[in-house]
Amino acid sequence: MRNRHVYHCPLRWGDLDALGHVNNGRYVDYLQDARVDFLFRTAKELGADNLETGLLVARHEVQYRAPLHFRPEPVRIELWISEIRAASFTVDYEILDAEPERRTYVEARTKLVPFDFTANRLRRITPVERTALDKLVGA
Repeated sequence: MRNRHVYHCPLRWGDLDALGHVNNGRYVDYLQDARVDFLFRTAKELGADNLETGLLVARHEVQYRAPLHFRPEPVRIELWISEIRAASFTVDYEILDAEPERRTYVEARTKLVPFDFTANRLRRITPVERTALDKLVGA
């Protein structure tokens, strides 16, 4: 589990559906919370400041593994970079319990593309960003 960013996500009572487990759409919110924490802390510490605000989500893939019921303890979200291309990169995630059980509730993937909001167009990953992202490639 090298190079994984860990985010502890609290569950909210309002996240539950009529069956008493976390609504499937809320998982994407959890992934976003973890990704923002990752980009604003870890990527920024590595010098990739533009990744904070200059990204668009191109695709989400979510694989639901088990229902998650409300509890006071947060879930653990582990994320890492799985692929870096010239003008995109992919973040993989697992939403799971903490040690020792490590039950997995969701496996997911998000493809992100750098975007220049001033020029209103996609852009390539800069060498500085690539260096930072390379340090976050994990499995």
